Amino acid sequence: MPEEPQQTAQMRTSVRDLDELRERLRSWLTGRLGCPVTVSRLSHPAGNGMSSETLIFDASWDAPEGRQDLRCVARMEPASEAVPVFPTYDLGKQFDVMRTVRERAGVLAPRPLWFEPDPGPMGAPFFVMERLVGDVPPDMPPYTFQSWLLKAPPESRERLQRQSVEILARLHDTAFTSEELRPLETSGPGGTALRRHVDEQRAYYDWAHGSMRIPLLERGFDWLEEHWPADPGPDVLSWGDARIGNVMYRDFTPVAVLDWEMATVAPRELDLAWMIFLHQFFQEVAGAFELPGLPDFMQREDVCRTYQEMTGHQPRDMEFYEMYAALRHGVIMARVWQRRIHFGEQPMPENPEELILHRAAIERMLDGSYWRPGS
Repeated sequence: MPEEPQQTAQMRTSVRDLDELRERLRSWLTGRLGCPVTVSRLSHPAGNGMSSETLIFDASWDAPEGRQDLRCVARMEPASEAVPVFPTYDLGKQFDVMRTVRERAGVLAPRPLWFEPDPGPMGAPFFVMERLVGDVPPDMPPYTFQSWLLKAPPESRERLQRQSVEILARLHDTAFTSEELRPLETSGPGGTALRRHVDEQRAYYDWAHGSMRIPLLERGFDWLEEHWPADPGPDVLSWGDARIGNVMYRDFTPVAVLDWEMATVAPRELDLAWMIFLHQFFQEVAGAFELPGLPDFMQREDVCRTYQEMTGHQPRDMEFYEMYAALRHGVIMARVWQRRIHFGEQPMPENPEELILHRAAIERMLDGSYWRPGS
């Protein structure tokens, strides 16, 4: 049984002093813009975001054309003492991919404003982007527990689902150049993008958990090898963290597509399966608390049918990609839970598999019952 969502909402993600960061940010912006800049108090987002350190603030200054007021978000590489989720944070790549998908695919990534690779001004590299206003389905507590989406009429949720799938269709159908894709490609000796991606994820598992082994995840990686797609199909620019919790909506229509740190080059199904599985994860958490959640939302058949209508591409090998999504999520969440242990928010369990909230789903994937109706 997962712990109460109110407790989960208190996860600590930063060890930095916000007042000090505010002064350093004000000084940096003043130098960058060449005039005095006023910066509001900094805050962290509530409900979502557990990887990069995210700072929310307003900036104001007097420019030749008049007073400028800008709502902003800064993303920083996390401090090493904060038990980072990922081994590296290429903020320059994130900054560039947001600009690329905005300009080339018409995907509404936040407007990137400034990138600072020098760790001197703020203690770590960071970039600043424009902050928009809208509604984001929350992670903590999950939107399947209580949220504006849960209360919405079915036709509004259907519109949100269709337009969320359209983000993937638009992104995947854009013919990016090899020069645009090269910085996003996973390095390694594997012959295909999928092979390199899975190899990198296995290396990430080894890094994230060190000498602690999680047998369930290792069985899942073995399952992938036994069920490898005969033809992974064409590679596209993949969002990487394609889920509705990374989209801001107004009137159930996307106005901002967030969090591009996992962007890569991969088969189309990588994003589709992530979007489908992440909803199912939150749905199963709701079920564990005997809550109805949203059982008819983001179903694989509906998502894949909509995607095929929009792109002409028939998604394939979806069981493989859903298992891969479950494993990737398991590695990430086990790392996040280790950070909670580090900050004294929970004890280390005797069985490391208890770090994976959705371990029952992975078990059902391994025996095949996850995909059988009524199981």
